[in-house]
Amino acid sequence: MFRQLLGIFLISALSSHSAEEVLRALPVDPSDITPESGLLVDPEPRAAEAKPLPPGEVKLPEVKKNPQSDSPDMPNLPTGDDAVRLQIFLDQNHFGPGVIDGKPGRFTILAVNSWNEVNGHPPGQLGAVMAAARKAVPNPFAVAIVPEVATKWVNTSLSYKKSEQAKQKRMSYRSYAEFMSERYHTDVEFLIDLNGSSKTYGLTPRKSVIVPNVTPFTIEALTGSRYDPEELLKTRHVVVDTKINQARIYEAAPKALVVTDPDAPVLVTANSALVASFPITPGKPQFIKFGHWELKNCVQLPVWRYDQSLLDGKGRSSNYLNIPPGPNSPVGVIWAGLSVSGIGMHGTSDPETIGRAQSAGCIRMANWDAVRLPDFIRPGATVEIR
Repeated sequence: MFRQLLGIFLISALSSHSAEEVLRALPVDPSDITPESGLLVDPEPRAAEAKPLPPGEVKLPEVKKNPQSDSPDMPNLPTGDDAVRLQIFLDQNHFGPGVIDGKPGRFTILAVNSWNEVNGHPPGQLGAVMAAARKAVPNPFAVAIVPEVATKWVNTSLSYKKSEQAKQKRMSYRSYAEFMSERYHTDVEFLIDLNGSSKTYGLTPRKSVIVPNVTPFTIEALTGSRYDPEELLKTRHVVVDTKINQARIYEAAPKALVVTDPDAPVLVTANSALVASFPITPGKPQFIKFGHWELKNCVQLPVWRYDQSLLDGKGRSSNYLNIPPGPNSPVGVIWAGLSVSGIGMHGTSDPETIGRAQSAGCIRMANWDAVRLPDFIRPGATVEIR
């Protein structure tokens, strides 16, 4: 178990907003920490004495090779701090590597190749992206405080039965560990690697926890808003590739690749038309709706119509339940509906299953990725499922 803290000072919240978040890799003069500054020193003495740990003093648990996720095209994936650093860098640049867990696999490889494509580097190369990651993310870990607002989003007694869920106000997190792991784009397992199981499962508001040093996904900022079309974003083109489980967002429809001489050297040029890519899980093969569709709507915190007949591919029935919104809703915190009935891009209650468990036709994404969709596409955009 590891306690690595690089250049990060422990803080707690003066309010339930930005001051409760990670103090990210910035030197802080104690004279700057005042009520007026929005930062308040944690009342516990150890907080005031928090200091950076020397680099390399504590190591991440050894990562065993996973032959199902490692690629022969990129055999020398980083380990330890560099693995987390690379995943954070890609995530923060909108090339989603999946769960940030220090175990780079196929989604990290896809994200590296997306970054390489945009920046004019050949696929399968790590040198340039790793150099950029080391510069941009000097400290891959941070200490965060569980915010008071988490009490509104955690329900430890949330039922797994749909009939009981339909009676709830929202589909909340089932633990503070779940709240904090999704907030920092990781999973509970990695929080345990970083903090130990006792501390992770014992989290409550105002307790501290070591997390990946990413911009947090703030569930409390969501209000249930609907997103209107925007002139630029409605002209964009999403390619949902069901073969590699990745959604790629372009400024416009990508040009088809024409190979005239297979023996000619490949000229690599930057592709600035690719603006983002995220890992996804497509529907089961019999439910996938291949083709070009229009994005018709996009809404935060959707209510999910649980209709077993629809999930079985038999169409809507009158026997259904309305499952309330929330991070543990099967459709997550964002619904982006397409022009084909019942199909959309949306979040999920289980980010660790992205790329594995298949849905009944929709395109699932981690909530921290799905919530960024309206930054890149709006109603009117084209979604191509291939």
